[in-house]
Amino acid sequence: MISPAVPDSRRLSAATLADLPQEVAVPDYDRAGTRIGIVHFGPGAFHRAHQAAYIDALLGSDPDWAISAVSLHSAGVRDALRPQDGLYTLALLGQAPQLRVIGAIREVLCARDEGHAVLERLADPQVRLVTLTITEKGYCLSADGVDASHPDIVRDLATPDVPVSAIGWLAAGLRLRRDRGLAPYTVLSCDNLADNGGRLRRAVLDYTRRLDPELAAWIEREAAFPRSMVDSITPATDDALRAQVAMGLGVADAWPVQREPYTQWVVEDDFRNGRPPLERVGVTLSGDIAGYDRAKLRLLNAPHSALAYLGALMEIETVADAMREPALAGFVERLMREDIAPSLALPQGFDPDAYVDAILARFRNPAIRHLLLQIAWDGSQKLPVRLLGTLADALAAGRSIDRLCLPVAGWMHFVRRQARRDVALVDPLAETLAGIDHSADADAARDVDAFLRLDAVFAPLSADARFADALRRAYATLGDATPAAVARALAGAESR
Repeated sequence: MISPAVPDSRRLSAATLADLPQEVAVPDYDRAGTRIGIVHFGPGAFHRAHQAAYIDALLGSDPDWAISAVSLHSAGVRDALRPQDGLYTLALLGQAPQLRVIGAIREVLCARDEGHAVLERLADPQVRLVTLTITEKGYCLSADGVDASHPDIVRDLATPDVPVSAIGWLAAGLRLRRDRGLAPYTVLSCDNLADNGGRLRRAVLDYTRRLDPELAAWIEREAAFPRSMVDSITPATDDALRAQVAMGLGVADAWPVQREPYTQWVVEDDFRNGRPPLERVGVTLSGDIAGYDRAKLRLLNAPHSALAYLGALMEIETVADAMREPALAGFVERLMREDIAPSLALPQGFDPDAYVDAILARFRNPAIRHLLLQIAWDGSQKLPVRLLGTLADALAAGRSIDRLCLPVAGWMHFVRRQARRDVALVDPLAETLAGIDHSADADAARDVDAFLRLDAVFAPLSADARFADALRRAYATLGDATPAAVARALAGAESR
């Protein structure tokens, strides 16, 4: 962050906003005329680069939805943005970076030491929406409710009036609204976890039933927890970004954020007590969030994994670098359009060709340095949800699976290569994978069969002889998995 010694006259704030260079986009509305209608828990980089940017675009036409940003524990965001009147810079990382000052955050609080202010804001009748980006572990979830053994939940159940967990704060705010005769706010999770709204609803109800069954019944009857899906690559803020922003603004910004130009936000249209007109600013309202999640997993994440394993074997470093390799880029595009898209039950109005076009443009963005080795982490967990479901669907439909098997075989060769180089795998099954015979003399049937015995990854698909045979062929096609061998395999896949 910037030094506290930097004078206010040289720092981004309402007072310096008018002096920024003309090419810097600034709020085109009267911030003083906006009203706080949203409380957001977890105002980290993703929220400020994503949801807050959508709200910033909305406030000019509907001023009722400004944001109160609440950190649960750390005062860092508050201490950085409060002297800046909640303003910060969003850098869009395209061919030509663009700077945009976001004005949607009107209040910044830290729940740890401003609990009363947080509760009063949650009970404000003007507030009708509470959103969250706190990562999956921040929800203290169990398989079917709240993790009652989690230390924060144990503490909150004992002292519910001074909560520390997000679940505790949501319940405390809803209890205060019920007691004051106010309608509940809608609670919208913006974290990427399956059935996020449903799981959050079950957790809040489980928690409140342990404290106050009547409150739980009121929440169950009156409150809404819509599901959502979000997508945009948001690299962490670093000193290089701060320097770039200071150069572009002519003043310092304590905590700018950055993201790729592409952004997606899909929300289930299940709100109570009113909602912001999100559709005006490009948010998709849909009743099929699972369909959008599935499309993202299969059309975005699966090609990412294909690039990761095949590109890493070719000694390529980043996604953008991989897309500059014609054989690899062409293979991935055909995989998406000809093998993955036909397997998808798509949401109404979803345009797969436009989605694929957007993903390919994202992959090629040289301003995003997305490391293939990082995407390659946790392959034993990612492959089943990213690729194996598509493989199963293709088999059921009688379609060819040869191209789909190549990234899976690439993962197997990648695991073997890392073991031979004595490089530790980042994977929950690292110890098991290391125990597979990784001798240099590759034998397709032997090697593939050793991997197929990993039921946690491949069952029940491993019992299908068509899959096993196709995977052995793909594995053999990659030969010794040198860059030249992988390039030949890709060229062969293109000719089929």
